[in-house]
Amino acid sequence: MEKTGRTEEEDRRMVLLNQASIYHWLERKDCTAKSLSVGYWQASRIQTLIGDAVEALRFGNICMSYSGELEPFYLGYAHEALARAYQLSGDTVRAMEHLTKSKYLAARVNAQEDRELLEANLRQFGSSNR
Repeated sequence: MEKTGRTEEEDRRMVLLNQASIYHWLERKDCTAKSLSVGYWQASRIQTLIGDAVEALRFGNICMSYSGELEPFYLGYAHEALARAYQLSGDTVRAMEHLTKSKYLAARVNAQEDRELLEANLRQFGSSNR
């Protein structure tokens, strides 16, 4: 996801690798809501990067469904995914609502490294790795 200037083939590969990762977790007995929250966040982010707002929103909502009862780090990332997806879809009002919620949650992340990671992603809001 961090690579800039990806080819269409690299985009397809990125999508497939993410789908394989989610499938892998779903097949494991130790699969948790945290694992699926991360996998579906990544799926939403990937769809945003490749410009598919419909899929970005779909995966963002799935991420939210797994993140709702988790600690602020995961819930903050779910809101971050939806903020990006709504921005891509042209719904700036909803994008800003989710961005605000994500920033609020980021401030409540206890682990400094996790908080800084989420905050760094939020500072990149609106940017693309295309």
